[in-house]
Amino acid sequence: MEEYFDSLDTQDPRIRDRAVFEALPKQLATAVANCAGWAEHLGGIDCSRVHTAEALQSLPIMRKSALMAAQQKLPPFGGFVDEQALHGTRAFMSPGPVWEPQLSGSDPWQGARALFAAGVRKGDRVHNTFSYHTTPGGFILDEAARALGCVVFPAGTSATDVQLDTLKTFGASAFIGTPDFLNIVLEKARAESVALPQLKRALVSGGALFPAMREQFTSAGVHVQQCYATADLGVIAYETASNGVVHPGMLLNENLIVEIVKPGSGDPVAAGEVGELVVTRAHPGYPLFRFATGDLSAFIDEPSPCGRTPRRIKGWMGRADQRTKAKGMFVDPTQMQQIRQQHKELSGVRLQISRENDRDALVLLVQKADPTDQSLQVNSDAIIESFKAITGLSCSLSVVDEALPNDGIVIEDLREYDA
Repeated sequence: MEEYFDSLDTQDPRIRDRAVFEALPKQLATAVANCAGWAEHLGGIDCSRVHTAEALQSLPIMRKSALMAAQQKLPPFGGFVDEQALHGTRAFMSPGPVWEPQLSGSDPWQGARALFAAGVRKGDRVHNTFSYHTTPGGFILDEAARALGCVVFPAGTSATDVQLDTLKTFGASAFIGTPDFLNIVLEKARAESVALPQLKRALVSGGALFPAMREQFTSAGVHVQQCYATADLGVIAYETASNGVVHPGMLLNENLIVEIVKPGSGDPVAAGEVGELVVTRAHPGYPLFRFATGDLSAFIDEPSPCGRTPRRIKGWMGRADQRTKAKGMFVDPTQMQQIRQQHKELSGVRLQISRENDRDALVLLVQKADPTDQSLQVNSDAIIESFKAITGLSCSLSVVDEALPNDGIVIEDLREYDA
């Protein structure tokens, strides 16, 4: 018999939709009253009339670039947070940089429902490998697991040998992290003949879970499901399964309004068409209305076979812009510009992201400002260090003799997501 997190999992979709839209006008008015940024962004709009999906579409899209600009003008949150609601919580800084607050209360990023759907239960020992440093990554599912009644080991991004030793000693039954890092840990366990008999489940995020990789995990005795989450919004959608069989797509989380629009606009796409995910989360401490994620997906109209009633999306299907996730971290085109500005010997940079041995591989292509000037040297080590300092990621470097393509692309994603 199917188990559910609570009664919301199976409520009538019409009741769910009516509840979120009935509450929306008051939530908008509260945001305008308490957050100067929202007062400016929504200036002149009659919030009392925004109580349908069609009315919501009349609001302007909020893009991360605009949020970052506002934060630089009025640090740290740009006027989009009710800071009185943050007492006793945390603040974070994600790559960009983008500042995010932790919301108050238990499970503030709404991850417990995704963990439960993945089979994690009260009393499970959970090994969490997301970073606990500066970003909310580690805390998002840490808070969720503890709200569910689990015992969490905050492994963070410690070295693989430490991860393996603590997994074995702690006897974790569930793993949290990126698909790539779970693969690395299990490969090391296999290579060193380390048995992890208690480890049965994993909830992964922050990177694509390729079908071949999921099969490898299943062969290793670990049932893996994934969720789609962002630092700004928390867990947006998650996979479900019945009798160990994962259903296609992901269910949308509760208390969110999700639209799929034509990239670069606020107009909804046709049924089944791929577009950009736009999410509204009306939390009073950090409300986000029509927040453009930059991620692509499409709706699945059919209900989930698991019996849950939220609408489904096909999952993460790439980026609507060049801001790209690699090794669980976002890389932004502005960061590539920072590298070029720091190294005057370069006239252009282009980051290529591919897959090698089931892992993300980053190669930074750089072009000399004047290829004919023999006195102009490219300091490869210094550029690689700059890349790591700016993005938090490692890369290899390739100095190209020919001119980089003049096509506007500075981050080129070469990964095949259906492989």
